[in-house]
Amino acid sequence: MNITVLEEKIREVKDFPKEGISFKDITPILADPVLSSFVIKSFNDKLKGKKIDAIVGVESRGFLFGMMLANKLNIPFIPVRKAGKLPSDVISEEYDLEYGKAVVEIHTDSIQKGWNIAIHDDLLATGGTANAAANLVKRLGGNISAFLFVVELSFLNGRKNIKSESNEIISLIKY
Repeated sequence: MNITVLEEKIREVKDFPKEGISFKDITPILADPVLSSFVIKSFNDKLKGKKIDAIVGVESRGFLFGMMLANKLNIPFIPVRKAGKLPSDVISEEYDLEYGKAVVEIHTDSIQKGWNIAIHDDLLATGGTANAAANLVKRLGGNISAFLFVVELSFLNGRKNIKSESNEIISLIKY
């Protein structure tokens, strides 16, 4: 199996969530256990030799493969969620969207100082969400070892917005 098979499974949905957007839908990959396993194997192979203490997954699609990868690596999975969704003590990070602002949060006791963290989300667009997650990790004393994405929309230049956090930016598919 190769990355081309993954790319062929991604469904493009025109004008979603709003007119002019071509949404890259990964749910056909999720419906296929062999392809899902291939995604995890691909990330695992690319992380070989790197010290990763935990995977941080960004709500909500970063939870899908992030949890499976953490399980495969036998390390903790840590959710970064939208404001108001986590039940214990949190810190928050506000960031800009193309159409406004958003806030993400993380539990204050989720990361040990000095831990090496891989941040996962399904898609890298402008980098705003990944950068906000990185800021949360750093505020708790973690180090950003890698960013992991199933899809990268290269034309939006998100990579340049997170490069200062880690040189290890892994995208399985680039558009």
